[in-house]
Amino acid sequence: MRDDLIIRRESPRDARATQELHDAAFGIPQGRRESVERELIRGLRSDGSVIDELTFVAELDGEIVGHVVCSRASLDGAPSVGLGPISVRPDHQQQGIGAALVMSVVASAEQAAEPVVVLLGDPEYYGFFGFVPASRLGIGSPGDWEDRYFQALTLRAWRPEMAGDFRYAQAFDRIV
Repeated sequence: MRDDLIIRRESPRDARATQELHDAAFGIPQGRRESVERELIRGLRSDGSVIDELTFVAELDGEIVGHVVCSRASLDGAPSVGLGPISVRPDHQQQGIGAALVMSVVASAEQAAEPVVVLLGDPEYYGFFGFVPASRLGIGSPGDWEDRYFQALTLRAWRPEMAGDFRYAQAFDRIV
């Protein structure tokens, strides 16, 4: 990881740069004007679901090169954390920027006494941080994904009796 990388909480002035970043990282599907991730983040923001304390940007030389959004989800009816989308500018991938963003989320969620962080993603990548298939913890998936992709990382506040069905913020349900 670069020693000149700055990870900081997102601020309103970062909006345009993060929107463009998600479009660049994920691409814009044919027939659309923006990435699905950009649309999702707009929905999360308009619903008030973004957890500001767990949403970060990665900055190099004054430019935003990475972004992670966490949103308020629910686990068995109790508040929970959904991690994602996360993106790194294509010309800065494979440099540890995404890892720094994930570690910032985990450390901050731990400090905020969140019990678990849940995500949908590559098991090999997120396994490095300790994420495991959520089903192993008794956390029910809200979608029909392969079990290994729906993952969770328990934190110190986790108790097994907290397990149950997981629901992402409502904005996820509106993405088509």
